[in-house]
Amino acid sequence: MGLKELSPKYFKIEVEDNVGIIKLNRPPANAHNLEMLRELDNIIVEARFDDSVKALLVTSNVPRFFSAGFDINEIKEKPPEYIGLSSQFSKEVMLRMMSTKKLIIASINGHCMGGGLELALACDLRFGANSEEIKIGMPEVANLALIPGEGGTQFLARIVGRSKAIYLMTTGKTLTPKEAYELGLLDRLVEPEKLFEESFNFARQVAKGPALAVGFAKLAVNEGMDLPLYSAFALEREMQNQALASEDAKEGAKAFFEKRKPIFKGK
Repeated sequence: MGLKELSPKYFKIEVEDNVGIIKLNRPPANAHNLEMLRELDNIIVEARFDDSVKALLVTSNVPRFFSAGFDINEIKEKPPEYIGLSSQFSKEVMLRMMSTKKLIIASINGHCMGGGLELALACDLRFGANSEEIKIGMPEVANLALIPGEGGTQFLARIVGRSKAIYLMTTGKTLTPKEAYELGLLDRLVEPEKLFEESFNFARQVAKGPALAVGFAKLAVNEGMDLPLYSAFALEREMQNQALASEDAKEGAKAFFEKRKPIFKGK
């Protein structure tokens, strides 16, 4: 089964030009529960082994919201053990996203709060709509006396730095996309009406390029950051060795000497 054959309840899946498009689809706010996380995990696994998919784009099919985070009704209705299981499983899904050798781009077209922001931060790149109406933040500490439980404490600190992460979590401050961009939480700011087009075009460019080498570079960064420098260099060397053995690397060298543009296949 390939990615496009999946029929999840809470996502809409499309594959176009070797880009897997994953649209969150749990109205009214794409708040996720354990079932939705399980579906996302299955989607990532399927995409990981689907050779026709070279890059992934995560966005929302619900108006106004990318994701409001974990469904607060679950806290009211479910026992603490269930919430703990959901939190742990969400971290496993995030790690799977980070260890998948395919670039994952978040196209943030609505409010992105709590676990929704944590999901976006687990993606490799984040494109956001430049709209003052969109709110981005992690309100769990200030509003619920909880902490970000889906990787947020670690993702946030690694991107904006320790003190800024603590400040944002402690105050529950919400950011505009422009403020998030200035902090480094977003990689590109795009006018709302052009967001999907630009996000998709970028993903398609990756898919048509040396997608395998992009994946090796991604793993070298994601896994190397938590290793001592010597071990990280060894990981980089291993990723380079695998890249050198690829068809794309041979094509790249051949095209260079023939003074033409390479034709990569992501193999």
